[in-house]
Amino acid sequence: MPDASSAAPQRPMAVTLQVVSIVLFTFIGYLNIGIPLAVLPGYVHTDLGFGAVAAGLVISVQYLATLLSRPFAGRFIDTRGPKKAVIIGLFGCGLSGVFMLLADWLDAWPMISLISLFVGRLVLGSAESLVGSGSIGWGIASYGALAIGAPVGVLLVNALGLWSMGVSIMLLAALGISLAWKKTPAPLVHGERLPFLHVLGRVLPHGTGLALGSIGFGTIATFITLYYASHTWPNAVLCLSLFGACFIGARLLFGNLINRIGGFRVAIACLSVETLGLLLLWLAPNPNLALAGAALTGFGFSLVFPALGVEAVNLVPPASRGAAVGAYSLFIDLSLGITGPVAGAVAAGFGFASIFLFAALASLSGLGLSVYLYKHAKRTRDKPVAS
Repeated sequence: MPDASSAAPQRPMAVTLQVVSIVLFTFIGYLNIGIPLAVLPGYVHTDLGFGAVAAGLVISVQYLATLLSRPFAGRFIDTRGPKKAVIIGLFGCGLSGVFMLLADWLDAWPMISLISLFVGRLVLGSAESLVGSGSIGWGIASYGALAIGAPVGVLLVNALGLWSMGVSIMLLAALGISLAWKKTPAPLVHGERLPFLHVLGRVLPHGTGLALGSIGFGTIATFITLYYASHTWPNAVLCLSLFGACFIGARLLFGNLINRIGGFRVAIACLSVETLGLLLLWLAPNPNLALAGAALTGFGFSLVFPALGVEAVNLVPPASRGAAVGAYSLFIDLSLGITGPVAGAVAAGFGFASIFLFAALASLSGLGLSVYLYKHAKRTRDKPVAS
C-alpha cells in the first residue's frame, strides 16, 4: 500500500488530469456538431436548391433529436453510469458521419441527399444527448469546440469536398471511443430517484429562461452564413469563431462568479449582454459591427446554461441529478430545434436581419424571467420559518 504522505501531493494533479481528459470527450462531441454548422445551411440552400426553412431545419432537426432523447439519456446515466453513455454517444457520432458521406455521394438526387442529411442529424442529435449529459455527469462540459469546428468545416469542404466532413466526424468519434474505453467510470449515486416528469416540473422555470436565451445561439449557428451572403459580406465563418472564442473566454474568466454571487445574478448579467449583442447584429451596417454583435452574444450566452442550471439542479436529490441535467438540457434542445424553422420563416417574410431582432426579444424575455425567479427565490429564502 503506498505511503499516504507521498500519495497526497499527487492527488490535485491526478484530479486535474482526470477532468481535462473528460472535457476532451465533450470537446470531441461539440467539434462534431461545430464542423457542419457553417457549411450545411449553404449546402442545402445553394447546392441542393432548397429554401431557407429547409436550410434551418437541417440544423434544427439535430436539436429536436437531442430533445426527444434527453429523458432516456438521463435515466441511462443515473442507472448505467456516464462512461457508458459517452461511449455509446460517440458511436452515434461516428454513424452520423456515415450518413454525411452518403449525402455527398447522392447529391445528384437532391431529395435523397437531403433525407440522408436529416437522418445523420437525427443520429448526431441523439448521440449528443448521451455525450453531453454523460460528460457533465462525469466531469465538466464546454462549448469551446464550436470556435474551432466552424472554420475547420469550411476549410475541409473548400479543400476536399463535403465527404471530408463525414470522414472527420467518424475519425473524431473513433478517437473519443478509444480514449474513453479504458477510463475509470464515475461511481453511481444511490438514493431517491424522482420520476422524470417530476424532475421536469421542478426545472421548468429555469429551463424556460435557458430556452429563451438559447435562441440567439440558434440564429447565429444556423443563419449567419446566409445573413452574410444576403449582404454580400465575406468571411461569415468568423462570426461563429468569434462567438465561440468569446464564449470560452467568458467561461474561463468569469465561471467562478456563479459560486460567488449566485446563478440568478450571473444569468441576469449574461442575458443583458446577449440582448445587446443580438440588437447590434440586427442593426449592423457592416461586417465589423456584425462581428462585434456576435462577440457580445457569445460572451453573454456563455454562462446562461451553468448559471440557471446550478439553481435548477439544486432542486432535486443527488440521485436524480443526471435526470435533472437531462431535463434542464432538454430546454436548450427544444429552443434550438424550433429556432431553425421558425427563424427561417421570419427570414423568408422579413429578411435575414429580422431574425436577430426576434432573438433579441426572446433573450429580453429570458432576462425578465430570470429577474422574476431571482426575486422569488430571495423572498422564499428570506421568509421567516413558522415556529
